[in-house]
Amino acid sequence: MSFINFAAREINCKIVYYGAGLGGKTTNLQWIFDQTLAKSGGKMISLATETDRTLFFDFLPLDLGTIRGFKTRFHLYTVPGQVFYDASRKLILRGVDGVIFVADSQEERMDANIEALENLNENLREHNYDFMKIPYILQLNKRDLPNVLPVEDLKKALTKKNEPVYEAIAFKGVGVFETLKECGRLVLAELKKG
Repeated sequence: MSFINFAAREINCKIVYYGAGLGGKTTNLQWIFDQTLAKSGGKMISLATETDRTLFFDFLPLDLGTIRGFKTRFHLYTVPGQVFYDASRKLILRGVDGVIFVADSQEERMDANIEALENLNENLREHNYDFMKIPYILQLNKRDLPNVLPVEDLKKALTKKNEPVYEAIAFKGVGVFETLKECGRLVLAELKKG
C-alpha cells in the first residue's frame, strides 16, 4: 500500500475521502489546503465538471512527521461523488492506506450515503482490500444544517466496524483536522506494525 522511497528516505501514504456527491469531501481538502499549504505557496490539483465539484481527484501532499528516520508524506484524494464515475473511484482507491468516509448528515441524503458506502466496500473488495482491516474514519458532515439526522441515528445506519466517528462542518473547518489527524494516526499505526 504505502510507497517507500529509500533514496529520499520518504514514506508516501494515501488517504482517500469517499462519500456521496456534494457531501463535503472537496470542502474538507480545501479547508486543509487553505490552512496549511496555501500559506506556503503549495498547490492543490482540482478537476471539476458541470455536474460535480470533483470529477477526478484532489491531490494534496501533507507532511506529518517521521517513522524510523523516514519522512512520512500523506497524499489526500477525493473521489467523485456520483456513482456514474465509478471507474474513477476504483482507480483512486488503488494503493489506498486509509479512508475517510464523509457522510452528509441531512435526512434526505441518507440513501445516497448508504449507496456510497456500499460502493466503497465493493471497490475495496475489487482491489483485495479488507474493509475490516483498513484504517477508516466516519465523518458526519453538515452538522450545522436544520434538517440533519441525530448523530445516534447516523451512527446506527453508517458505522460498520466500531470506527472513530467525527462530527463536522467542513466549510467552517469544524472537525476537519480532527478527522484527518485520527486517520493519519491509524495509518501510521499500521505502518509501524509492518
